Amino acid sequence: MKQKFYITTPIYYPSGKWHLGTCYTTVVCDALARFKRMQGFDVFYLTGTDEHGQKIEKVAKAAAMPTKEYVDMQVNSLIKIWDLLNISYDKFIRTTDKYHEDAVKKIFQKLFDKGDIYKSEYEGWYCTPCEAFWTKTQLKDGKCPDCGREVELTKESSYFFRLSKYQDRLIELIESNPEFLQPKSRQNEMLNNFLKAGLQDLAVSRTSFKWGIEVPFDSEHIIYVWIDALSNYITALGFMSEDDSLFRKFWPADVHMMGKEIIRFHSIIWPALLMALDVPLPKKVYGHGWLLFGSDKISKSKGNIIDPVILSERYKVDAVRYYLLREVPFGQDGAFTNYTFLSRINSDLCNSLGNLLSRSTAMVEQYFGGVLPQRSEDGEFDGQLIELVNGLFEKVRDNMDKLLVPEALAEIWQVVSRANKYIDETLPWVLSKDAAKRDRLGTVLYNLIETLRIVGTALMPFLPDTAQKILSDIGIKEAPTFEDSMTFGKLKGGETITKAQPLFQRMDINKELAEMDKLAEQLAATKESGKGAEQTKVAAEQEPKDIKPEIAYDDFAKMELRTGEVLSCEKIKRSEKLLKLTVDVAGEKRTIVSGIAKSFSPEEMVGKQVVVVCKLKPAKLCGELSQGMILCTEDEQGNIVLVNAEKKVGTGSVVS
Repeated sequence: MKQKFYITTPIYYPSGKWHLGTCYTTVVCDALARFKRMQGFDVFYLTGTDEHGQKIEKVAKAAAMPTKEYVDMQVNSLIKIWDLLNISYDKFIRTTDKYHEDAVKKIFQKLFDKGDIYKSEYEGWYCTPCEAFWTKTQLKDGKCPDCGREVELTKESSYFFRLSKYQDRLIELIESNPEFLQPKSRQNEMLNNFLKAGLQDLAVSRTSFKWGIEVPFDSEHIIYVWIDALSNYITALGFMSEDDSLFRKFWPADVHMMGKEIIRFHSIIWPALLMALDVPLPKKVYGHGWLLFGSDKISKSKGNIIDPVILSERYKVDAVRYYLLREVPFGQDGAFTNYTFLSRINSDLCNSLGNLLSRSTAMVEQYFGGVLPQRSEDGEFDGQLIELVNGLFEKVRDNMDKLLVPEALAEIWQVVSRANKYIDETLPWVLSKDAAKRDRLGTVLYNLIETLRIVGTALMPFLPDTAQKILSDIGIKEAPTFEDSMTFGKLKGGETITKAQPLFQRMDINKELAEMDKLAEQLAATKESGKGAEQTKVAAEQEPKDIKPEIAYDDFAKMELRTGEVLSCEKIKRSEKLLKLTVDVAGEKRTIVSGIAKSFSPEEMVGKQVVVVCKLKPAKLCGELSQGMILCTEDEQGNIVLVNAEKKVGTGSVVS
């Protein structure tokens, strides 16, 4: 039976102002999830959005939009960023999902029935942007200790959770189980600043806004974020639903990952709620440091926003992933600067990794016609390289098990550096001039390509696009796993090796910094004018579409266009462009494969009405049988737009 691994990010507030700080947790968790999958684990990776509360209600009102419409728009933009960054989540939960809301009501009712929730009156200092209550002694210069903004004294009727009841159990949990809360600095902070200072009962309902889940037995009260948002980790698995099979399979979570600013909620409030529910506790809560810009936290509240979309489009997605995974000491704060970002691309991705791939594949093509030679006897320097390569997986695994992601990547780059040195030691270009040394030349090149195979495999969880290109260039077609791929010597001679194109473009850093400064000025100007960052992009001139020949009406009449409703939708793992839809057309369920994944997430498509071309011969796309197609067009920015009726009509209606 496979081992299970359940990892979560916090669920994100749908502001629409996504930045590298937002992406950091998600990219790290993605690397951990991918790594465990390649180890053979049965993995469940959860992320999502926290969509209720006074803050959302106010922002939507200011935007003159219905609240649900506002959050739908913002959530869609976040999902597109996760798709761009190759985030391989297994489920995206929204706290506006009906199953979540139903489960939260049941959780609240259970806690009330047990006596762990009671009604009283609350008075305290409330920070709306942080959605956090503070006592007067916790304020910093009379302001929110987290964000430094103004707080307001709030007094209202509220339901309270008996958090103080669990104080001693929480102290014992952290003191007796040091693995539960990591890194160690977070343990000291929670014990000394909160737990041993004394816990107060927690207000878990509000009456000052309506955008949220009603208390099941008191419609005047809205269930507050502590029970609503935190419960997502179990409601996403079906807790308190008719089908709790995922909960029974994956809970308790192996890792809850989040930034250190919300560690109190996850290491004190969340375990106390689980104790009250008699639910097992997660195995580990990890509060990593902040990504800094200069000396300040990258935060939508400070204005220091680094746009992941712009960086990914300009320098490739894997360059962004690599920086986040490699540069920041995990558990500590790390600083982003344009200079260090560009330097990492040049030194690690171009000079080290890219250089190793291009030199090795070029020499196989030049000296052996693009066919991988057989390996013969070992020579000088071979043993050192092979020993290092054979020990790579164990070192990477040990670091990943300890959540030391930068250290895991450093081990891979140690092998890359050693392989580049091996080229300089063995001098293949000199060996090529002596016919008597052709076997030795073949062994040297085999060793380099085999090293690249193992390096490429090791990089799959971290830089999936780059790793796939490396493996493709050396003839590896099937997706590798660690179990059968990390031992030196498994690659057979005779494979076709393709001379590799550069993985990343080397840059003149000073020139590129100047270009980035110009771009920053443009972004600042558009922000000042109130326009979105996307409006700074210059749309490419549209080439005239090919003019197709006219057809007779009789030919057109052979087509059958009908409306359909999307019942379910999922990604096709082997394609970045394709989604697999189940569509109801007049009661008939059809499977349709459509190349819309770049513009629509599976979650967005469910429930949409589409126009289906019905009388098409079924065709296989990426191994999936498609029974028709849906009509789409593109807007001026190249985004796919679904063609549809002006208003919703019955499924199966004829379009004419």
